[in-house]
Amino acid sequence: MTSSISTGPTREELVRRAANLVPLLRKHAGWAEQNRRLHDEVIEGIADAGILRMRTPIRYGGYESDMQTQKDVMAELGRGDGSAGWVATVWTIPGWMVGMFPDGVQDEIYATPDVRVCGTLSPSAVGTPAPGGMVLNGAWSFVTGALHSHWQEVLAMAPSPDGATAWPVMAMVPMSDLQIIDDWHTSGMEGSGSVTTVAKDLFVPQERIVPLADVLAAQPASPRNAELPMYRTPLVAVGNASGVGVVVGMARAAWETFFERLGDRKITYTSYERQADAPVTHIKVAQVAQKIDQAEFHADRLTRLVDAKAASGEPWTQLERTRSRADVGSVCELTQSAVDLLSMASGGSSIYRSHPIQRIARDVRAVNLHALNAPETNFELYGRILCGLEPNSLYV
Repeated sequence: MTSSISTGPTREELVRRAANLVPLLRKHAGWAEQNRRLHDEVIEGIADAGILRMRTPIRYGGYESDMQTQKDVMAELGRGDGSAGWVATVWTIPGWMVGMFPDGVQDEIYATPDVRVCGTLSPSAVGTPAPGGMVLNGAWSFVTGALHSHWQEVLAMAPSPDGATAWPVMAMVPMSDLQIIDDWHTSGMEGSGSVTTVAKDLFVPQERIVPLADVLAAQPASPRNAELPMYRTPLVAVGNASGVGVVVGMARAAWETFFERLGDRKITYTSYERQADAPVTHIKVAQVAQKIDQAEFHADRLTRLVDAKAASGEPWTQLERTRSRADVGSVCELTQSAVDLLSMASGGSSIYRSHPIQRIARDVRAVNLHALNAPETNFELYGRILCGLEPNSLYV
């Protein structure tokens, strides 16, 4: 196998660019929550920093960045605003999925500079075979970034090649062909604009349709991409590794927010004029520091594994696949616990909308509720394999 050598920005440069966006993201975080979508300046900033090119092939102007770079960059965006970091993270995943389609489809989609592709892994539509392709009918919920995207990756149940059963297929459709339902009224991640999209009698050409099984197994329809390390990783492992950075970043944001206020705060109805002098504060911040360190360990272990496997081309074992889910669960559980501790230690004044920590706490909780992030679900899946059982999910 051959591999490409990236000529794009270094990891350090991309992380620096992301860190430089933090003031802009924090400036517009409240606006994004109120308007349930990202501010245009935030989208422009993310694009100008080259972040949307990280998981795009070099031949289309991308950087083919590795997962450790992805993690570090998204941690900075999450430190600025959870919703902005989450949207950027999601765009990189379906953006990577474009590379699983034939070259002609890639030519069409990547022709748009800094193309934004949203998507979902729920096959909540039905595909009916038609001459030259398939007709889709159905709806997809939780489509993060749909309000600002050019294309959407969708899943549908369609007849298998032998016609005996139904199987999931993945398709790429222009956002202009979909109806958007403005139903994103939530208690967390409001700025992500994760609305519902609908397809009604939508014809999709055959070349824009691939079996989900091929994507899950890291078998791109493009022979050129099959040679790239970036496309040697199973889809779920890509999604797992892509998402851990932003969660760690939100925990760092909570830490920074807490310490920015610590010097001026007292503990009401006690003799402590400075919260920083109270032993209970010392215990809590030590616990939080340990939890964030532990979350970073799991995030690093996962992204390093993905990069090592991509470089070597070695197949993934079932244990490694399910452990990647468990690592995501640990990152989410640990960061939520850390943020909850800081939030509770921030006092009654922290419930005002003007204090970021209340939004950070709600955003982290929302991430923990994501079906592929939910800690207990992921731990159960990992535990089944450790006990010698088969996985009870296709998403490994």
